[in-house]
Amino acid sequence: MSEHKDLVSQQEAREAVEAAHLAWKIVAKFDQVKIDRICEAMANVALAEAARLGAMAHEETGFGKAEDKREKNRFAAEDVWNYFKNLKTVGVVSDNGSVVEIASPRGVVAAIIPSTNPTSTAIFKIIIAIKSRNTIVLSPHPSAARCIAETARVMKEAGVREGLPPDAINCLTTSALEGTETLMKHKRTAVILATGGIGLVRAAYSSGKPAFGVGPGNVPCFIEKTANVEKAVSDILTGTCFDNGTICASEQSVVCDAPVANQVREQFKLQGGHFLNQDEAEKVAKVLLTDQRTLNAKIVGKSAEFIANLAGISIPSGTRCLLADCGGVGRDFPWSIEKLSPTLAFFVVDGIEAGANRCEEILQFGGMGHTAGMHTQSREAAIRYGEQMPASRVIINSPTTHGAIGFSTDLSPSMTLGCGSWGGNVTSDNVSPIHLMDIKRVAFETKAVKSRGSGVESKSQISNFKFQSESQKPKTESQRPKRAEIAAIVDKFLSQKLSETPKKVESGELRVESQKSEDQSPKTESPVKTIIHELKPQSAANGAKPAAVDFVSETDVRTAVEKGEKIYVTAKTIITPAARDLGDEKEIFAVVK
Repeated sequence: MSEHKDLVSQQEAREAVEAAHLAWKIVAKFDQVKIDRICEAMANVALAEAARLGAMAHEETGFGKAEDKREKNRFAAEDVWNYFKNLKTVGVVSDNGSVVEIASPRGVVAAIIPSTNPTSTAIFKIIIAIKSRNTIVLSPHPSAARCIAETARVMKEAGVREGLPPDAINCLTTSALEGTETLMKHKRTAVILATGGIGLVRAAYSSGKPAFGVGPGNVPCFIEKTANVEKAVSDILTGTCFDNGTICASEQSVVCDAPVANQVREQFKLQGGHFLNQDEAEKVAKVLLTDQRTLNAKIVGKSAEFIANLAGISIPSGTRCLLADCGGVGRDFPWSIEKLSPTLAFFVVDGIEAGANRCEEILQFGGMGHTAGMHTQSREAAIRYGEQMPASRVIINSPTTHGAIGFSTDLSPSMTLGCGSWGGNVTSDNVSPIHLMDIKRVAFETKAVKSRGSGVESKSQISNFKFQSESQKPKTESQRPKRAEIAAIVDKFLSQKLSETPKKVESGELRVESQKSEDQSPKTESPVKTIIHELKPQSAANGAKPAAVDFVSETDVRTAVEKGEKIYVTAKTIITPAARDLGDEKEIFAVVK
């Protein structure tokens, strides 16, 4: 029977991809207006059905909370669509005069849908696939097949009413690993969106197809001593308790700065957290893991009360989350794993450095590249923390669950979160319609090419094309100053500068350094070369016109970029070619008239 099911699932996958490919040939020719009208209709029906589909998902999987699944459906249908509705995905999407970018759809998208966020992920992937003029075949997790199929059905019907070919959205009805593998490896499959366990994501990447896979979370959250403790605890509980922790970006561990540890504990107790004693924590640890020391699927998406009853312990009525002091990170410390439930490991550290190190250790154990959180009033400390974390998203002063998906931050809203090279993923982005398009670039010649063989110099034809402004037209070879002319100008300028050096050093306008030449033999006396830096004038605080410089090198531009400053120039300012190219790219020059 099992073998028969496998064969049926494989045949269904092949037929679904072939049909979706034929539909793609039609969808790829739609204009922007039609694509957007179709997506708008699908988003609207998904929004209208958000509560019903959320209830179906909760009932079928037993995970999370129906009301939170409704909110996730709303987010995928409303927030995601509103964010991307004005994105150009047809024809010319960018034109700067010399390079024209043209969007091209990829083809059939193979979408693997998980059981933890089934309906919201299906809504999200259907919208971004069709928005980018692709077609899509969904492979549902077996334990969520019914609610995923219903989500696909209502969205397909809405799209078809607006002109979408029926086979542009297909959902496999026979859920089997063999069918999913056939879908991913099919020659007509263009790209894979894989959301699921590590094994599934690895299978997607080994399929030989371009794939956007996402890894596990195991999110640590650091409460630094300057944090607003009451809000920090509230945010962490909001994140880890939302849909009973089924979003991979939900907090899994709290790392607390020692000076505020007691205050943090009290706030958790006041807001519905319950700290277990050592005996209770060990009993819960036994139900967190299987005998193979992997996460026990029976506790995923379950309430604190359910998990406590399963472990045979009593907890206060109204407990939202279970917490346990954890002595370390790794296989010998079950509380330090990704638990996907309202259960938090609790660590106390002394200082920012120790806190960041502990959070990094937690990510390295099981959440590389995904998400980390921090609560602090120091922007500088937050950025330092972010620099250290091997995480694609570092959420500050917000629930990591909501911040990572773009609900409470300005990140791109997404239900598929890339983990970058840390997590073995192809991207660290929040996946969007942009990732489902290829961009063609039409590039016009801007620099003439001299033919070595014929002695004939190629003339740039760029003047035949309309530029956005006259200043964008490149200079021809005859208009450019020759190397000898540039050298003469620079030599003259430097000789003038050197003659003014004593006076400027005395007045403090120049800084003089001595350096030993690096290319001298240790057997000989190393001569000393003097390096003179002109101190650049700054804009006057009283609003007076800033002083312009006479000469700009590439080093001056790089220094200004690092400091976030402008370089003020006039028409007479000498700018080296390398400085001009870099300065124009970084928009660093300000003209003083």
